[in-house]
Amino acid sequence: MSRGGARKTPAEPERRCIATGAVSPKTGLIRFVVGPEGQIVPDLLGKLPGRGIWVAATREAIGTAAKRRLFARAAKRAVTVPDDLVDLVEAGLLRRVVEGLSLARKAGQAVAGYEKVKGWLDSGQAEVLIQASDGSERGRAKLRPPRPDGAFIGCLSARELGLAFGRERVIHGALAAGGLTKRVVEDAAKLSGVRDADGEMSPGKG
Repeated sequence: MSRGGARKTPAEPERRCIATGAVSPKTGLIRFVVGPEGQIVPDLLGKLPGRGIWVAATREAIGTAAKRRLFARAAKRAVTVPDDLVDLVEAGLLRRVVEGLSLARKAGQAVAGYEKVKGWLDSGQAEVLIQASDGSERGRAKLRPPRPDGAFIGCLSARELGLAFGRERVIHGALAAGGLTKRVVEDAAKLSGVRDADGEMSPGKG
């Protein structure tokens, strides 16, 4: 306990990326483990047994780890790395973000549609602004993330957001405070890192 009785916030666990060598909080890294048959498996939930191998949540870092056989070096054994490892990570993260948003919607912690989102932003209820990567620039410019420290998610297409909200397409969304929101923001940040610059899913996967 610090002076005055205030409890210190525990430091977030950090790990070293095998591709970049940088030490970063676990929330910005992807954990991999060696599967039963020696294959490298993404552990997006962080619960699979085995020694964790950590890589920065970027397309470049994961690709470098695969091409330079850094997974085998970290595991200190021969391993099999799937040719589409980056794509597997991307698809898994997309699934988590969509599922997280869907759960938040059902819990009343997420809304979609310009008017509802604007209402949440105006009232201060919104903690996170979500906008489709393929929405019009003019339409997206009408809304701004909540407060200076408010989060923004812009790595999903309108179709992908629609999956989360039970619609064909969604351009604007918002999240209120809550545990689900923290999870979605962290997963979306990782997804953004492993996606192409335009925010769309890589060719051949959509």
